[in-house]
Amino acid sequence: LVAAVAFLCFTASRAPGAYTALAVMEAAVTVLFFLLYLLRLDQKLSWLFWPLADVFNSVIAALFLLVVCLFAVIVKTNNGTLAGGV
Repeated sequence: LVAAVAFLCFTASRAPGAYTALAVMEAAVTVLFFLLYLLRLDQKLSWLFWPLADVFNSVIAALFLLVVCLFAVIVKTNNGTLAGGV
């Protein structure tokens, strides 16, 4: 949800492509994990411990979004970029 809101703010403000691309990537990966659990594919693909993969993805996403949002707040090209960073 946070990545989707950041994506909408970055898109509306016409922020540089890196901000928007990272927010889209993180939202897409989160949707894919959601579909994986919704369709119960995690039980069919038992060779990977999916909860650990989900936690690992969440930690990496939080770190990436933190760095991008800090850059967005520091650069602050317009109010939309500032809102996406916050």
